[in-house]
Amino acid sequence: MTEAVFAIPGDKDQRTGGFIYEATVLRVLNEIGCKTEYLQLPGSFPNPTQDDMSAALSALRAVPETRPIILDGLVFGAIDPEGLERVRAPIIAMIHHPLGLETGLQTERAEFLLKNEAAALRHAAHIVVPSPETARVLVSQFDANPDLITIAPPGFDRPVVRKQPKHPPLILSVGLLARRKGHDTLLSALATIKDLEWQAIIVGKEHDQSTAIELYSQSKVLGLTERVTFAGELDQASLNDLFNSATLFALATRYEGYGMVLSEAMMFGLPIVSCDVGAVPETVGDAGILSSPEDALAFGANLRLLLENQVTRARLGRRSELKSMSLPSWHATGGKLASVIKSLVEKTN
Repeated sequence: MTEAVFAIPGDKDQRTGGFIYEATVLRVLNEIGCKTEYLQLPGSFPNPTQDDMSAALSALRAVPETRPIILDGLVFGAIDPEGLERVRAPIIAMIHHPLGLETGLQTERAEFLLKNEAAALRHAAHIVVPSPETARVLVSQFDANPDLITIAPPGFDRPVVRKQPKHPPLILSVGLLARRKGHDTLLSALATIKDLEWQAIIVGKEHDQSTAIELYSQSKVLGLTERVTFAGELDQASLNDLFNSATLFALATRYEGYGMVLSEAMMFGLPIVSCDVGAVPETVGDAGILSSPEDALAFGANLRLLLENQVTRARLGRRSELKSMSLPSWHATGGKLASVIKSLVEKTN
């Protein structure tokens, strides 16, 4: 018998941190005996058409009241709160990062999403987040009830680590070509260390075409096209090959609700260069060097330090590997979700 429904917009197997988290949790819930059905909602969220909004609400209303719905944050933050109120099944809001806090939004759109998500949260029976940082944001900025929040950090499968660093040193960055990921800051930082030997690869699909075009243009203007490769989206095996070939991992992010790719890089013993924002300090700890977001000079100086100082690079690499040993398994993450589902099922019976 199905115990829960996991509602996800579009293709659940998209290769971004949030979708990887949700697709894996869905699989694990079923593996551990918490039978959970996949409900595909329109892929236009968080910017749904009126028809897609109606279709999503109709699909959610069709779920029996005894079957909790785990609702993806891209839908939850944008859905009509009045329509959500008419859904009979208890809603578990899965929020990786509040939509209204996304970098680069128009002011009017950001204000709408902030207000909308706060209203939607009043109809959530429970909230699941990936980090203490996201929980703090929801409590302090959205007036969420902390007693209704469960922190379920992403799980990780241990990769096969066969370190074979390239020469010249490879600086690896992974993240959507979106403004929040700070690849523009990374490019500006790389331009300050052109006197050193290195190559850089940025892995990630185009999130919005305008940002991608700006990044390609910036790379050309800065004279980096021979040294910086935009690799697009890669499968896990190809990405693991790059992790094994890299000398360091760099992500000039403007905000992360968790930052799965940082932990992924740490499992390969890579020293981290990133920014002191969101959950990054909690995720990275003493395994990296952090600077303020958008400070390309400081970010470049940190890249230079790790490229030139082998002792510091090795020390941070060891800390990175050690910290990654405490990362949870996906079954541990799924177990937390299963406990939330069980408690809500018991309340409805």
